[in-house]
Amino acid sequence: MAPGRVLEPAEIADRALRWPVAERRVLARGAICDFVDDRIETPAGGHVARQFTTHPGAVGIIAWNDNDQIAVVRQYRHPVGFELIEPPAGLLDHADEDYLEAAKRELAEEVGLAANCWQVLVDVFSSPGANAESIRVYLATGIQPAPVPDGFEPDAEEAEMEACWAARADLVAAIFSGRVQNPTLVDGVLALETARLSGGLDSLRPADAPWEARVTWRKHGLGVRG
Repeated sequence: MAPGRVLEPAEIADRALRWPVAERRVLARGAICDFVDDRIETPAGGHVARQFTTHPGAVGIIAWNDNDQIAVVRQYRHPVGFELIEPPAGLLDHADEDYLEAAKRELAEEVGLAANCWQVLVDVFSSPGANAESIRVYLATGIQPAPVPDGFEPDAEEAEMEACWAARADLVAAIFSGRVQNPTLVDGVLALETARLSGGLDSLRPADAPWEARVTWRKHGLGVRG
């Protein structure tokens, strides 16, 4: 199907839409996510099966300091067989968890930092054809050291992470050369670069901006176990 009309600016927006689910089967349960099979009704009246992974959602942080550097970690990721360069990030552990508070927690836990200013850089679905994960990436500035939150003990992969600084320009170059591939890092750094070069940093959304993906997540139980 060839493209037809040109969308008006106001039309360039994802629309929340959920085809009716006639039946759901849980094919496998994991520690955090489940793999499910939904039998869904199409607008034409037919039925199709779609398998995907539920997910509680996540937040990521592009912490940008006054030296034009961004805080990153080196973290082993078993499914892809790489130690990746990533920004501080973490799961939304509870359905009613405040997104910004979760981001502040992750920034302190993973790299021992806090920030005076928080803005929303970008919201993304990490792999919408395969899982229900939605990610909000924040821009954190006014960076300062922070103590590790009480009770936090790094475990497994987190216990082996290395926290580092990377020059913003070097990260951009690494993205375009294919040397870094974590989607939260790529999305966040390129969103920052676009905003910086276009003079749009001051017009980024506030940290408490609505997140429609999470409204849909709650409404349809995309990360809730039955």
